[in-house]
Amino acid sequence: MVEFKNTSLVYPNGTQGLKDVNIKINEGEFVVIVGLSGAGKSTLIRSVNRMVTPTDGELLVDGEDILSYNGRQLRDLRTKVGMIFQNYNLVKRSTVMKNVIAGRLGHTGTLRSVLNLYSNEDKSLAYQSLQRVNIDEKVHSRADQLSGGQQQRVSIARVLTQQPKVILADEPVASLDPPTSHQVMTYLRKVNKEDKITTLVNLHFIDMAMEYADRIIGMRAGEVVFDGPASTVTESTFEEIYGRKIREEDMVGGDEDDENNG
Repeated sequence: MVEFKNTSLVYPNGTQGLKDVNIKINEGEFVVIVGLSGAGKSTLIRSVNRMVTPTDGELLVDGEDILSYNGRQLRDLRTKVGMIFQNYNLVKRSTVMKNVIAGRLGHTGTLRSVLNLYSNEDKSLAYQSLQRVNIDEKVHSRADQLSGGQQQRVSIARVLTQQPKVILADEPVASLDPPTSHQVMTYLRKVNKEDKITTLVNLHFIDMAMEYADRIIGMRAGEVVFDGPASTVTESTFEEIYGRKIREEDMVGGDEDDENNG
């Protein structure tokens, strides 16, 4: 489904974002990527939909190297690969429904979406997506009237409406309190299992990585330093990934990765 082959990325300022990454992510897997800030987690995730572009190697999605994509190919890729952001990335002054149905943009085209010419099927799919994350009662509310956890659930509903083959989630719970974080992760995991959507999630929370992942990938300085089933991971594994003793607290690693350093 997604395969990195000797994939490297050097940013224009000389920062090594990825270094000779070789991993294959199978269809339907729920993969959590962990590591300190600057380790390359965000760079890895954002490469899959070409928000950043690796400078060497290959990156295959459905067997095709996406690194040469541009124009229509890139738009099609981003329809197939959905993205969930830490800051939700919603249009705050628009209603929940308008935000969610925007997930059909890649299928309907810009003009039809601007004119709000969505089919009844699209509208029904958007509402069903809201129901799946238990936020349908807010369908007519403005996005800026919702709590952080509610906004993130709207983001998940928007991605569901997109009907992607892959979901990328870049620190989706970093701004949320622990109970709300678990709620969001539960919905992501539920969608992954019910729809068999390949899911890649960046997390700083060790307990959540252990609880929700099928597989954990550990990164340090742009390199993959661990890759294995979550069931095999121990505290010493995380110490190896982070290159230091881990604290008692659940959160390790500090702030969200900067896009320009991983």
